[in-house]
Amino acid sequence: MAGGSRRLFSTSYPAKEISLSDFSQVVSLPVRRIDLGLSFAGSARLAGALRPQVPAVAEEAARRIEKRLPEFVRPHDPRYARGLETAVECAIGHFLDLLADQGVSSADVLDFWRRVGAGEAGEGRTLDSWHTAIRIGAGVAVEELTERAGRLGYRADASTMAGITHAMFDYMNQLAAAVSEGHADAAARAAGSQQDHRRRLLDLLLDEPAPAARDLREAAGEASWALPRTVAAVALRERGPETRRPSLPPDVLLGLHRAEPCLIVPDPEGPGRARLLERRLDGWTAAIGPAVEPTGAARSLRWARDALDLADEGLIDRDAAGPDAPIAAELHMPIIVMMRERDLVEKVIERRLAPLLAARPAQRHRLAETLLASLECGFNATAVSGHLHVHPQTVRYRFRQLEELFGDTIQATSDRLELHMALRAWLALNPEPSAREQLRYG
Repeated sequence: MAGGSRRLFSTSYPAKEISLSDFSQVVSLPVRRIDLGLSFAGSARLAGALRPQVPAVAEEAARRIEKRLPEFVRPHDPRYARGLETAVECAIGHFLDLLADQGVSSADVLDFWRRVGAGEAGEGRTLDSWHTAIRIGAGVAVEELTERAGRLGYRADASTMAGITHAMFDYMNQLAAAVSEGHADAAARAAGSQQDHRRRLLDLLLDEPAPAARDLREAAGEASWALPRTVAAVALRERGPETRRPSLPPDVLLGLHRAEPCLIVPDPEGPGRARLLERRLDGWTAAIGPAVEPTGAARSLRWARDALDLADEGLIDRDAAGPDAPIAAELHMPIIVMMRERDLVEKVIERRLAPLLAARPAQRHRLAETLLASLECGFNATAVSGHLHVHPQTVRYRFRQLEELFGDTIQATSDRLELHMALRAWLALNPEPSAREQLRYG
């Protein structure tokens, strides 16, 4: 290869130090040869004559690239300017090598341009500028090499010149493809590495006992995740076999790798957060735990899973906030807390609601609803009728029935909390009977 081309491979990528051995760990692709698809009499002699012109042509191409693309001008980093010129020199020099001998290996050149793409990915940049630069470089190369060949006394017919021009642009397109390969590979590996860090962070957040704040800060830093003031855990359950991976903002940690899928949402009470989850969790049944400090994420998930389990049992109305809205565990805390000690709650129900349970089956649910509403509305018949959407006279009639069942103790305040909890639990465990069942039991 020409001197300019050889020099390139001892020069590190200008924007980021990447050695060829490092790059072989980033991209592992089959070695392939660039084929110009061009052959004409005297091509080797022409290439040999033009090779000494390559540094000057590369300098001019780099100048025009910097003029058209100011992002390539970095006065604070002279390595970048030298690297750009060397890269162009490499490309043009190898083109002439191929023009002289189609069997010349392209392995080193393609590896270098993949490194260029990997370097851009490593700095978080797209390839738009590099692809434009390659097109500019190709145009300058054709223009300058044609002019210099003419000065050297080489004359070619229009067909040969068209073939050289086409071959140069096709060659540059192949280099651009190598840049894209390196960029895609490095970006994919970086994304995979970050995903691994985020999975470990999520697992750490859900550890019990709670992780130390220092450990969380370190893990969040490795995962490039800004540690928020509060988080909420979301318990997930697939609705069917075709459930798709949710598409969520990058700051939401996904725990789909866990036996019981979940999410961790930062700043869950921020504007639009609830609506975002409703839109992005199509195909999933979800329950969101209360907002807690990051070290309390495991508690938030435990409550969310309790809510999801109770919704599956029919003890929580999963569609109360909308068919696609996550169940807010915090709004169902009484039933969640009570159902953790279900045996004890059922004992309280048997004792405290014994008079109600002695009534006819068709009456029990109506009377239980009326008594619960009465406790919450201060036994105001008008307020209870509005709450239950029945006539006030119907409410007064039910009041009399309840007084007959419970006696004077019905309005006692000493154990009203116990009565209220027992009614809520019984109504949750005993859904309203259907119209057919009501007719059956009278």
